[in-house]
Amino acid sequence: MKKIFFVIAIIISLSVNAQVTKVSLQASGLTCSMCSNAINKALKTIDFVDKIEPNIKTSNFDITFKPGSKIDFDKLKNKVEDAGFFVSRFIATVRFDNVQIKPGEPVAIGDKTFQFVNFKDQVLNGDKALRIIDKGFLSAKEYKKNAAAFGDVKGTKIYHVVI
Repeated sequence: MKKIFFVIAIIISLSVNAQVTKVSLQASGLTCSMCSNAINKALKTIDFVDKIEPNIKTSNFDITFKPGSKIDFDKLKNKVEDAGFFVSRFIATVRFDNVQIKPGEPVAIGDKTFQFVNFKDQVLNGDKALRIIDKGFLSAKEYKKNAAAFGDVKGTKIYHVVI
């Protein structure tokens, strides 16, 4: 019981030392500017999205958020899918302030829990790009390759990330 309480206390204490500042996602299946426009329109309907900067050549969408908003990664992914496309890369930029990460220990950032994969013990400071490597947040081929690092975690709300 003490061990569970200790882990929860660590996760809660870490959540105040980091915040998501922006997301860059790449969509797959785009063939023209109308495809990009469909995704752009879909993403603009999300209440916490402030600004979207699409790049038609690379199929990237850089998304910033309204101050104080609760950011939902799954909602962003689902809007891309609802527009008829897939997310092939999803990178969240997170601002850290002395956050210690260790193997096997999840880190809470706001209302999200992240499990870092393939890294060394370290203290994170400043803006770091975290690439989500869970199913639906990268290509199917890459997911198969990365899933071996953390196993199948269907139904969990832990995002597996690499720096």
